[in-house]
Amino acid sequence: MCGIVGYVGKKRVVPVIIEGLRRLEYRGYDSAGIAVAGNGDGLQVRRAEGKLRNLEETIRLKPLDGTYGIGHTRWATHGRPTEENAHPHRDCKGRVVVVHNGIIENYLALKKRLIEEGHKFTTETDTEVIAHLVEKYFLNPANGQRPTLEEAVRKAVRDITGVFALAVIAVDEPNKIVAARNGPPAVIGLGKDEYFVASDVPAILYHTRDLFFLADGDLGRDFVRRCPTQRLQRAVHCAPGAACDLGPDHGRKRRVQALHAQGNL
Repeated sequence: MCGIVGYVGKKRVVPVIIEGLRRLEYRGYDSAGIAVAGNGDGLQVRRAEGKLRNLEETIRLKPLDGTYGIGHTRWATHGRPTEENAHPHRDCKGRVVVVHNGIIENYLALKKRLIEEGHKFTTETDTEVIAHLVEKYFLNPANGQRPTLEEAVRKAVRDITGVFALAVIAVDEPNKIVAARNGPPAVIGLGKDEYFVASDVPAILYHTRDLFFLADGDLGRDFVRRCPTQRLQRAVHCAPGAACDLGPDHGRKRRVQALHAQGNL
């Protein structure tokens, strides 16, 4: 199982993500990586084969900082356990990065199509196709009008067959993390002017106990002072710590708060 941690807020982003990944080490992994942005240097990515301490040494030798970011511990499925195959994965332009837990069953067909469209791949993974799909819809829209990042992610996941929990950031939409789930768990954490996304509760429980899980088909928009969730099929209207109107198919309101892992909106 891969581990995902993302953070948007006022804390130092790298320590928050690294400590979160450390709390997910029980899931097993063979490489680790982190991507951050928000300090004027674009998207910065550091990756390392092996244990988390190797990534920490990479960061010590080549520091990075920002206001938002995502991190990942990878258990190799498609591609060898190398630094090149470690997450996060980038698009052609280096403006979008993705971390992913799961398996993209149709990645070979998607990869072939994207290569024919001019995309350049640098890894052996299935996950890299997600970065290029988001790039296609976000940075190279067919109608020339750029959509929002969440709209691009929504279009990308509709092309995917398989199971996934993923988180995406882009330099062109600062202080935003878009998360999506179809199968593997993804938990959202709400703090004071800060938001978290993770594969499991222990990664972020130190920072907040205001938590909820994305349901299958959910798209989470995780960024400061905005509503953190939106269904792929319908809107979820909410405010941090307040009641959420989950629409007529739920028939009632629930507080966006779960102190334990059983919380599931």
